[in-house]
Amino acid sequence: MKFVFLVQGEGRGHMTQAIALSKILTKNGHEVAHTFIGKSKRRIIPNYFFTQIQSEVETILSPNFILDKHNKSLNLAKSIFYNSRFLGKYKKSLAKIHQIVKDTNPDAIINFYDFLGGFYFKFYNPKNIKHICIGRQFLTNHPNFPFEPGRNIEKNLFLMNNKITSQNCDKYLALSFRPYDPERINKTVVVPPLLKEEIKNGNIVTEDFILGYLVNDGYAEDIILWHANNKQLEIHCFWDRLNMPETYMPHENLSFHLINNDLFTDYMRRCRGYISTAGFESICEAMYLKKPALMVPVEGQYEQACNAIDGEISGAGVKSTSFDVSLLMDFLPNYHPDSDFQNWVGKAESIFLDELTNF
Repeated sequence: MKFVFLVQGEGRGHMTQAIALSKILTKNGHEVAHTFIGKSKRRIIPNYFFTQIQSEVETILSPNFILDKHNKSLNLAKSIFYNSRFLGKYKKSLAKIHQIVKDTNPDAIINFYDFLGGFYFKFYNPKNIKHICIGRQFLTNHPNFPFEPGRNIEKNLFLMNNKITSQNCDKYLALSFRPYDPERINKTVVVPPLLKEEIKNGNIVTEDFILGYLVNDGYAEDIILWHANNKQLEIHCFWDRLNMPETYMPHENLSFHLINNDLFTDYMRRCRGYISTAGFESICEAMYLKKPALMVPVEGQYEQACNAIDGEISGAGVKSTSFDVSLLMDFLPNYHPDSDFQNWVGKAESIFLDELTNF
């Protein structure tokens, strides 16, 4: 079968999922004919995505979120206003997608939670081409999904985003920390995480340092402030702050590294524990390597609040509203890794191949 990928460029989770799936498909005789990835001014798409994805890659302008002045929390009002200014350019992006779709004639477009995927199927509605949506976000279609209580407006906006992104979707592949019962609800199938091969290969050791990843670099100031009173603890964080050196050390035992896939994987394999905003992919990597995590949802990003709840239920670690690393240090003696998680991840290849080739 032949596929076209459409990948959201915010954070590294969707990129990692796309790389992992492209390798599964090509290894089994299928083709990824073309990959589109959404770009924005505030993020640099890391070079490893272009070198590891099993297809030609093209960047396109795609809707993205705007943060507050501290580069931490999501500002929804500004996001709507900002993206409304680029409707003409987004229309050109859709036209570019359509031209490639006509040229390659894929069996399906796999949408890794990019808004343009929903709009493409809404406005162009290509015949005989399936729209397959992959994302942690679509686990909300399952009745057992743990929503963060008391935030109904944010919840409804989150669900609206899901609907916009997945317009005319033929199948939802909902990434999950753990199996759900039932595994299938209408068009939604609960599936394992798509982890990169580098995580699943190699030795796991425990050294005396903490690893961190910040999807929004404004949270670095919180970690610097905490560490100023805890300088004996070695911490290595990864970020994508513009115009910074490869490694920045605000003081002894605290390092901020520009995103580097190989280096991050090496640190993840060796760290004692992991701190991060509550994205899905890297928390799964920590779980696979049996590293306890401190999960801090990005303020204003409701899906991450839900991720932190579900991650705690799944045994990933502890959730918090701030980067108080003391919470993770206190949790370390009580951490008991999920012995079934690696088996769940190991089922990914067979499950995805079956779901992507059968409708």
